[in-house]
Amino acid sequence: MKAAVIVFPGSNCDRDLAVAFKAAGLDVEMVWHKDASLPAGTDLVGVPGGFSFGDYLRCGAIASQSPICKEIKAHADAGGYVFGVCNGFQVLTETRLLPGALLRNAGLKYICHTAPLKVENTDSVFTSGYTKGEEIGIPVAHHEGNYTADAETLAMLEGEGRIAFKYTQNPNGAANDIAGILSENKRVLGMMPHPERACDPAQGSTDGARVFADLTQSLVSA
Repeated sequence: MKAAVIVFPGSNCDRDLAVAFKAAGLDVEMVWHKDASLPAGTDLVGVPGGFSFGDYLRCGAIASQSPICKEIKAHADAGGYVFGVCNGFQVLTETRLLPGALLRNAGLKYICHTAPLKVENTDSVFTSGYTKGEEIGIPVAHHEGNYTADAETLAMLEGEGRIAFKYTQNPNGAANDIAGILSENKRVLGMMPHPERACDPAQGSTDGARVFADLTQSLVSA
């Protein structure tokens, strides 16, 4: 199974994401943002964390206009899998693959620590390895992680079971404590915490490893 990891100017978690994918058994190819197509046979697109284009305008706004984002959207629209982490989540909201927006943290400060999360949905290839209601610890590192959407969108996400993870100790003011959401077909996941930073005992936790292991297993089974 093949994953493509997108690289923007300012990405700094692209290699971390690639390492996590490879450790889970995926073949990985790095893709520059100006490329006009994804590698042949791509099953999964990873949109990594970092500070694409220096976070100018809005985080992810300039990156969303890169040529490769048209291909990411086409991949998702065709039923392909997409995983956006931190800045990648911001990019996915800017491309409208996921609803809502990520605003500055309520405290207006950059935060960097392990955040306790609760697993809200296990009905996706990204979360099937967890137990609903399970609490895990995943690192966060962001200045604009305050997930915001209108009341109708929030009710839709709750009602359709599209909230993947919630914070148990909300660090950024996110509406409904949202840490990660899924697309309508649950094949696109965006989340602010970094599971790729919790995949090895040397990182202090392996709570994020199941995202990648079960994603790979689900892709192979499919």
